[in-house]
Amino acid sequence: MNWLPSKRTWLQILFWGLLWIAIPFLLTGGVVENQERYLYHSMVLFVGTVIVIYTNVEILIPKLFFAKKQIPYLIAGTALVALVTFLDEWDATPWEQYFTKTAPPRRAGSRPSGGPWHFIRTVSYFMPYLTAFASSALIEIASYANQKDKEAADFRSEKLESEMKFLKSQFNPHFLFNALNNIYTLSIIKSEKTPDNLLKLSGILRYMLYDCKADRVTLGKEITYLKHFIDLHLLKDSRGMNVEVDLDESRPDVQVAPLLFVPFIENAFKHSRVEDLENGWIKIKLEAKEDDLVFTVKNGLPKEEFTKDKIGGIGLENVRRQLELMYPNEHELDIQQTDHQFSVYLKLKIK
Repeated sequence: MNWLPSKRTWLQILFWGLLWIAIPFLLTGGVVENQERYLYHSMVLFVGTVIVIYTNVEILIPKLFFAKKQIPYLIAGTALVALVTFLDEWDATPWEQYFTKTAPPRRAGSRPSGGPWHFIRTVSYFMPYLTAFASSALIEIASYANQKDKEAADFRSEKLESEMKFLKSQFNPHFLFNALNNIYTLSIIKSEKTPDNLLKLSGILRYMLYDCKADRVTLGKEITYLKHFIDLHLLKDSRGMNVEVDLDESRPDVQVAPLLFVPFIENAFKHSRVEDLENGWIKIKLEAKEDDLVFTVKNGLPKEEFTKDKIGGIGLENVRRQLELMYPNEHELDIQQTDHQFSVYLKLKIK
């Protein structure tokens, strides 16, 4: 067991020990009539302060107070201050002669027997040690509370980072396979669109692997990612699809959490049967306002419920969780479904 006091304990000992040594010197204007008496007085007072602070900080607080034994702690603390004061002022000690207090004139050999002066003198005996005890307790308790707050904050930060990594990792691998197959088809027919779409897929993967490690990305990067994501989906049907896209690029430097919008777009492609050129449709819109981003996705629903891809993807419940983590009390999400339409409304506060 390490009995050496901590740095903070030493600082408290030095502060209170030297303070109570200096007070008599300052009160007398720096004039010490009996230097030997003052020296011994200071030494005993300093030793008593050391005992009180060390015992309180290194033993009583960790063993009793932090163990939720406050009543035993108060009893032990009171006993400690009383004991050190008693040893300080006890007439039988070798140092008693150096602790004679200045008092009003009295008969030789007599001590004040009562009255205000006796009360003040009695309180003054306890004051150095009581102050050292109380202040060291407050400092240690405050330091302990700050440490616990920091540990809790670190834990929340680590938990948040872990959850965000988990949410970001749930990228739909089926989209990747479809995109590669579609690009492969373009290469077979020697389409001029092949290199451009390869670059789009490369940009998506780079964004997923590198840019999304940050808590925030620029809106410009997020919009580029969304455009590439939508374009690769549209490769599935060479006739084109009934998809309207309106992404506001007027504020590209606004900071947003990555991958918040794409799950809703992915969900629209999965459930809308957009290949049905007569009945299937998707409308995607992003508005960058002064204080908010407003994102809406609407898609038609087929008469018979179906899902094209039940593999992978980031579910809407996970997106709700991501919003709670990244935009607590700073977002509004409204999801509505009717017999013929599914719509998402998302508003984010921006700074």
